[in-house]
Amino acid sequence: MISALRRFFGAGSMPAREGLPEGLRIYAVGDIHGRVDLLRMILAMIAADLDKNPCRSAVEVFLGDYIDRGPSSREVIATLLTHPAVAGERHCLRGNHEQAMLDFLHEPGVLADWSRFGGLETLLSYGLAPRLPVSLNDARQLRDALAAALPASHLGFLRATELSYARGGYFFAHAGIKPGLALEAQSEDDLLWIREPFLNSQRDHGKVIIHGHTPTEEPEVMTNRINVDTGAFLTGRLTCLVLEGQGMRFFDTRSRAA
Repeated sequence: MISALRRFFGAGSMPAREGLPEGLRIYAVGDIHGRVDLLRMILAMIAADLDKNPCRSAVEVFLGDYIDRGPSSREVIATLLTHPAVAGERHCLRGNHEQAMLDFLHEPGVLADWSRFGGLETLLSYGLAPRLPVSLNDARQLRDALAAALPASHLGFLRATELSYARGGYFFAHAGIKPGLALEAQSEDDLLWIREPFLNSQRDHGKVIIHGHTPTEEPEVMTNRINVDTGAFLTGRLTCLVLEGQGMRFFDTRSRAA
């Protein structure tokens, strides 16, 4: 599941390009995947970092995939809904796993695909007990049961997740972007699902792309993108990228703040 390290520069700065406006700091958090324990830890670390290093304005960006794989998908969404933004402003992006859950609520036939990458764990977190193998009739019953068990606020959260967010010289999306296509023209499918050809592209995308979706042993810092997914559900390492000016640093749930 965890791919080999491609390149890791550590704390420092990107090649000369537009960074963030003076006084603004962004905390970008990678894929959580049902690990509410790690989410609570990273929120506490962001709060501690702000206490230690005050700034004029701060923004939290969560890069999607709050659900599936780990045991506490329901609790992750509940925490994001009830815990106020530590930094004062929060953007929760949509991941392909949130899209799969929304698709299941619309069309139960997708359960066969969703269950292969963590959907059953999400159903369990909402008090459902799917039996395998799951027939289409079973899937319909599970869809109806999930719709009944899902708090309206949780459904509202899923539907309100953003496909992307841009600030200064950075563009945030769950999976990445399609190289060669203007950022404002990216498709939902690519923003949520793309791997190749994005991961191997050396093209200048106009902004540095901040993404998750593809877990690696360490954060990947390339000239045109930064990957913050360190496989939290499996490794216990949920990573936060801190951007300020043209500089960057990392902290995670297995290390001290840099």
